[in-house]
Amino acid sequence: MYTLLHQDAHSNARRGQLETAHGIVQLPAFMPVGTLGTVKGVELGQLEQTGAEMILANTYHLSLRPGEDVVRDLGGLHHFCGWDKPILTDSGGFQIFSLAKLMKLDDHGVIFRSHIDGSKIELPPERSIKIQETLGSDIAMVLDHVVALPNTRATLENAMLRTIHWAKRCRDVANHPYQKQFAIIQGGLDPELRRFCAEALAELDFSGYAIGGLSVGETPQEMYDALDFTLPYMPKHKPRYLMGVGKPEDILNGILRGVDLFDCVMPTRNGRNAQAFTDSGAIRIRNAQYQRDDSPLEENCPCPACRRSRGYLRHLFIAEEMLGPILLTIHNLTYYQRLMSRVRLAIEQDRFLEFYQSLCASISQT
Repeated sequence: MYTLLHQDAHSNARRGQLETAHGIVQLPAFMPVGTLGTVKGVELGQLEQTGAEMILANTYHLSLRPGEDVVRDLGGLHHFCGWDKPILTDSGGFQIFSLAKLMKLDDHGVIFRSHIDGSKIELPPERSIKIQETLGSDIAMVLDHVVALPNTRATLENAMLRTIHWAKRCRDVANHPYQKQFAIIQGGLDPELRRFCAEALAELDFSGYAIGGLSVGETPQEMYDALDFTLPYMPKHKPRYLMGVGKPEDILNGILRGVDLFDCVMPTRNGRNAQAFTDSGAIRIRNAQYQRDDSPLEENCPCPACRRSRGYLRHLFIAEEMLGPILLTIHNLTYYQRLMSRVRLAIEQDRFLEFYQSLCASISQT
């Protein structure tokens, strides 16, 4: 499933590709988040024009609306949403963290109270995989136990051990002709727990491995430290996925350390809230300084937002026109895909470290 094409000469950055039933994804890659089978505010034809090759959808949310059986009856997730490229589905594990007040769990699995109507939803690992197989995604994530940071070692250890137990159960019930499973490494900020989890999951021989339980309350440096003591114990011949991370500088730091795949709601959520990402840092387009600014968000960006002026984009937000959030969302998604394209080229040319240092310095000036 994974092919290493080139290793950067001056860092751990990797240039590879990921082969799935619905196409090849060039790595490192960023996946836009399409929780309910749609990336908010962007028609999937427009999304393809940003350069995206793979999207992420969510097991928990799609099981509630419209229901995995409805998706199956309407041709499967790819046909249902109109995206014929690879799709990864998250397992519902993140909702253990994000909907903590609406769930109870034990070693058997999770019981949620629907955030929509309060109905009871049982989600053991076997059910999570069954839903994902019914949806027909290319990659299914195993069900994991995500906890907030900071936390006690006992809580982190219990969640980590439960994650390993659930991963094995997910693997044992897999029964889909082309769907691959990625396991998720937990353990918080504890090096021993992360190593134990990584090594235990490696023995189960999944198609890929993710680092979960980060970007849930820790500082950026704590996250980078966790990557430093986790990645050495992850299989080198399998794809490595850092879940839910996000800021351009965090993505670059992950790639520096050997991560291949990322996802985050940040480019879409921030775009809807009038923030645009650029190589010079984030622009808050509502600010009065842009009222008469005739320049684009970023020179040489091919997106439709950058064919308008900053002044016009600001006007759309001030006037509460829906086009404003749509255009900034498209710009941010385009920026992330252009960033990944430049990263891949820099790795191929053994100059990623220079690229990383230059861009992080530029972003940090704002």
